Amino acid sequence: MQNKQTNKLTQYGHSFQTKALALLVTNREFLQQVADIVYPEYFDSDANKWIAEHTIKYYNEYKTIPTMEVFKVELDKIPNEIISVAVKEQLKETYKSTKASDLEFVEKTFIDFCKNQTLKNALLKSVDLLGMGGYDDIRTLIDNALKAGVEKSLGHEYLKELEERYREESRSLIETPWSVINRILGGGLGKGDLGLIVGGPGTGKSWALVALGACAVTMGYNVLHYTLELDDIYVGRRYDACFSKIPVNGILEHKDEVKGIIKKLRGELYIKYYPTGRVGINTLHAHIEKCKNQEINPDLIIVDYADLLKGAGKERRDKLDDIYMNLRGLAGEVKLPIWTASQVNRSGAREEIIQGDRIAESYAKMMITDFAMSLSRNREDKDNGTGRWHIMKNRYGPDGMTFNSTIDTSIGQINISDRENPSTPEDNAVTNPNGLSNADRRSLYRSQEDFFNLG
Repeated sequence: MQNKQTNKLTQYGHSFQTKALALLVTNREFLQQVADIVYPEYFDSDANKWIAEHTIKYYNEYKTIPTMEVFKVELDKIPNEIISVAVKEQLKETYKSTKASDLEFVEKTFIDFCKNQTLKNALLKSVDLLGMGGYDDIRTLIDNALKAGVEKSLGHEYLKELEERYREESRSLIETPWSVINRILGGGLGKGDLGLIVGGPGTGKSWALVALGACAVTMGYNVLHYTLELDDIYVGRRYDACFSKIPVNGILEHKDEVKGIIKKLRGELYIKYYPTGRVGINTLHAHIEKCKNQEINPDLIIVDYADLLKGAGKERRDKLDDIYMNLRGLAGEVKLPIWTASQVNRSGAREEIIQGDRIAESYAKMMITDFAMSLSRNREDKDNGTGRWHIMKNRYGPDGMTFNSTIDTSIGQINISDRENPSTPEDNAVTNPNGLSNADRRSLYRSQEDFFNLG
């Protein structure tokens, strides 16, 4: 006699079922793959069945995963208060499980379970068809069962997946400390994006990376900061200075004050030092996976800085090309935003505004990155605590603008003006087939932005 428990997920336990639900409500590709072979009755509790049922129903209609707002609306329709409370608690537990370290195992096991159930049901139906001589029907039934649960993603289906395009979290952005950069980026750097900060030696690139990391930690994100030049203890002190606004050279005298401040931080920060030129992208990838295995799930990666990683190739340019290609690939594979920094060449280091062609050694860096901005500071700027940020490249909005900035490198305090610098010579250059200058193009963009923000 067949054990009824094998038809349910009971054998895997409550935690497994919760993680399977976490995959269903947060991973669209996974839901797409199993939507036609998973059934609510596979789950034990009424709350689990409710979540599975409404997730599949929503996907079948809108071709995407339901948001928390969708669940809130559906929860209000539950007439039984006891079931409503149970579903709310299960949803909380489900979303908490999205950062579990064994989700890959759960995903594979759950898909195998659903496939086996589909094949088993097909075989049972075949027995009845066999008695009626329905051999063609049996063949079709078994063929369909064997095809069940295969990956179905063909890419973004433009006509069907309108809802997915307009989800607020579709890019899952992490803001920077600077409102003007967030506005230009459309909210911040997203999953799989590579952001680049370019500048001369001693201009404050590393401090800018610390500011990005500190901002993310303050907002509750987990940050992995890889340092290939400064040791991890000193980088930690820079973060102390950034959080406490106490100069880094005097931070040792304010340990208790710093301790009180960092206790209130919402996110986690992990700083890992590697010697210059001794490790490559694979080492960073392995470390990220090691963190995940210990249930440390990063939201943002910072590499200070990529030029100091080990790359393949005989020439320096080839090595840098390899490093940045693989770093961009890493961002896409782990589905995390990555910020890094790079040097400019000697002539670029002396210029008032650093353009993209001044990046040292390899112009491929500009081609590969999603967003790049430069920081230029001459001797007078360093004395006065000022600098200029130039938007060199931006896949998500306008570029070519320059903004003034105040910079205090004793505490990592960087303020970028919301107002653009007066036009520079390159603003008058026509760089597009529409015959518009850079300045005209940006003015048009801002007028369009203001129009769509009305109301």
